[in-house]
Amino acid sequence: MSRRTRLDFLLVLVVSILVFLALSWRGEIAPVEPPKRFDAAQIERGANLAAIGDCVSCHTAPEGKPYAGGFALRTMYGVLYGTNITPDPQTGIGRWSQDAFVRAMREGVSRDGRHLYPAFPYDYFTRMTDDDLHALYAFIMTREPVSARTPEHDLTFPFNIRLLLSGWKMLFLDRQVFAGDRSQSRDWNRGAYLSETIGHCGACHTPRNLLGAERKRRHFAGGQAEGWHAPALDASSRAPMPWTRESLFRYLSYGASERHEVAAGPMAAVVHNLGAANEQDVRAIALYVASIMGAPDEARQKRAEDALAMARENLGAADVSARSGQPEGGDDAAIEAGGEIYAGACALCHGSAERRPGAPSAEALHLALSTSVSLQSPGNLIRIIFQGIAPPDGEAGPFMPGFHGALTDEQVAALVVYLRAAYTDRPPWPHVGREVRRVRQQLARGH
Repeated sequence: MSRRTRLDFLLVLVVSILVFLALSWRGEIAPVEPPKRFDAAQIERGANLAAIGDCVSCHTAPEGKPYAGGFALRTMYGVLYGTNITPDPQTGIGRWSQDAFVRAMREGVSRDGRHLYPAFPYDYFTRMTDDDLHALYAFIMTREPVSARTPEHDLTFPFNIRLLLSGWKMLFLDRQVFAGDRSQSRDWNRGAYLSETIGHCGACHTPRNLLGAERKRRHFAGGQAEGWHAPALDASSRAPMPWTRESLFRYLSYGASERHEVAAGPMAAVVHNLGAANEQDVRAIALYVASIMGAPDEARQKRAEDALAMARENLGAADVSARSGQPEGGDDAAIEAGGEIYAGACALCHGSAERRPGAPSAEALHLALSTSVSLQSPGNLIRIIFQGIAPPDGEAGPFMPGFHGALTDEQVAALVVYLRAAYTDRPPWPHVGREVRRVRQQLARGH
């Protein structure tokens, strides 16, 4: 390379860096004294949007004050902490103007000009209307001010360099506003708007690339959320019973729906907050998601009928070998051991071979209808066995005890192998024991 070529290359590099810095720079928006009063109807509208967006979950630490921040979100890049968004003037956003709030929601830029990490899903919020953003601002600014400093993010290099987020936005942030579909109904469009903006459903239910951006071509094809698998919401859904708009509405409103699994993991908090949202809006979301899933094909409908027949006749737990179509290659010893564990720890609620035919489970879903047992990986099922299921403190709801301290890793692995064999016609999961150890280690680290 000649001296002139090297100089030209260096000049291009310097200019490129300067251009990148210029495009990346965002100025500070001056602090203000926000309005002391907001319109009551606007606050109510904002409260509904906050419930649909599950804002409180990511902005509230365990045992902390609502919206005061501190929630630890563990990712493959390190730990991010939800910020204090109460109107406290020192540690919250009490000095943020409405324009600063809108910029954060639409561009992912803090009032002081710092780029925000897309764990705060501004790639969805950027599509919201001005009126909705202003209503959300009114709601947030009327919460109780709480003095609480947010811990610093703990991210690995180079992800701790905020300037690189500008490049991420250039590559992946779509600033296009939401556009409805005139061929669809008003309710469908309302559901699409809420799901694709404040509800940010795809943020969990869509797979991501190595840089944390959604794979847009696989929208709603299933993703990850806080160590849990977020099941697919499209035609590839593995729920044994196909979802309908009515069953989705009941699930989103109450965290449970006949013939479907109880909400667990991060989804439990989502449905807890949706229970406070406007019913028509939740129905619209259910309508939209059901339309994305579509009607089941012939093969899926047949599988659903078989699963429902098993549940109605209380089959599955009695004799695994009698199941027609059961894939070969299962671990017979693990299946036998798992069956014994099931009989002692699970059958009382989930069903027993000794029940009379047709007798429903007294407390819990028949596991032929369980999504977790039918997924491509056993992680969700293992987490449910370890952690159990419980309603929020002081509320009624489905309950299942956790067996984290009651069963060994080997016993959990055997139970998981058994459940897969007894209640599905899908292939055995590989390396179940390794997955059990991985989940237990994650839970020990607080994941």
